[in-house]
Amino acid sequence: MNNFEDTFLHKGKRKQLVELLRSKGITDENVLAVINKVPRHIYFDKVFHAKFAYDDVAFPIGAGQTISQPFTVAFQTSLLNVSKGSKILEIGTGSGYQTAVLCELGAKVYTIERQRELYLKTKRLLHDMGYQVQAFFGDGFKGKEAFAPYDGILITCGAPFLPEELLKQLKVGGRMVIPIGSGEVQEMTLVVKVAENTFEQKKLGQFSFVPMLSDKQY
Repeated sequence: MNNFEDTFLHKGKRKQLVELLRSKGITDENVLAVINKVPRHIYFDKVFHAKFAYDDVAFPIGAGQTISQPFTVAFQTSLLNVSKGSKILEIGTGSGYQTAVLCELGAKVYTIERQRELYLKTKRLLHDMGYQVQAFFGDGFKGKEAFAPYDGILITCGAPFLPEELLKQLKVGGRMVIPIGSGEVQEMTLVVKVAENTFEQKKLGQFSFVPMLSDKQY
């Protein structure tokens, strides 16, 4: 951690957060250990550190985006089955918190952000924290074919449909976790690529995300 303050108070709040997530049904101990390790307050403006960083709620981070609720981060990450060396494509870098969680699990992370302001800020922050991440500014619907196929694809924004291009970039046996829906509420969906053109889908409850953006909206 490069010159970032992580106090006993912060660490205590993280332990409380982990116990809360466990009580809400998160059972992946590797994910819980990483939630206990990553200093979520670093991804907030300093004025909000103490009061909001370890509440189990989403929080605005600028550019009309939010840092995801810790339960959502833990839930999505658990579904990916990340192991050391897993190649993960993240759509929606946002604050970088989810990115850091994936890195701490040992994943090789490729992440795309559509908001230039956030892309520049978060890329610098992740670098300053020592994470080796391939970060890109661009359209998440297109993914990043140059580095495909991926063991997992994680979408951290609400997608109106299942992007065809992302399905192509998932390896056989790979998993995609994506909130699908065009309204204020989306259905968390796990997609497993069982063969080159065969996919299994499982719906896993309703969540609320900011919308996924494409070049068409600019």
